[in-house]
Amino acid sequence: MSTSAGPRMLGPADVRALAARLDLRPTKQRGQNFVIDANTVRRIVRESGVGADDVVVEVGPGLGSLTLALLEVVGRVVAIEVDDKLAGLLPETIGEYAPDQADRFEVVLADALRIDAVPGPPPTALVANLPYNVSVPVLLHLLMLLPSLERGLVMVQAALQRGQQHE
Repeated sequence: MSTSAGPRMLGPADVRALAARLDLRPTKQRGQNFVIDANTVRRIVRESGVGADDVVVEVGPGLGSLTLALLEVVGRVVAIEVDDKLAGLLPETIGEYAPDQADRFEVVLADALRIDAVPGPPPTALVANLPYNVSVPVLLHLLMLLPSLERGLVMVQAALQRGQQHE
């Protein structure tokens, strides 16, 4: 679905500027981290196997790096974001960086563990970057809620850091 007017990706300076604008620092509690490399998000999209006919549910879009890469390829993205600051800024970011794709994007301010519906046509794919401690419950909840899902890519963030491992 990429066109000559495809989305512009967020770079390191964009991510820093957006985070500063919100006075935002990623929190461990919410498992937040912000991808700053366009090649990384494009690779994630490639690995997910999504295409032009897909309606993608993205859990935890953050500042929108992966969202923009998804909008290059898929038919529609519904982003579920629990952080109200991030959810509030995301439509503006998509409008600025992907104006031709903004009508194929929607953000839902919600906890993915508690969501009971996803707006729009039935989603066909799930793309998520989840904190380790909630990855299984979120995934099971969404698989039960969204039987239309055909494919997905779920990245799970490491839970243990060096020095915290049990012997």
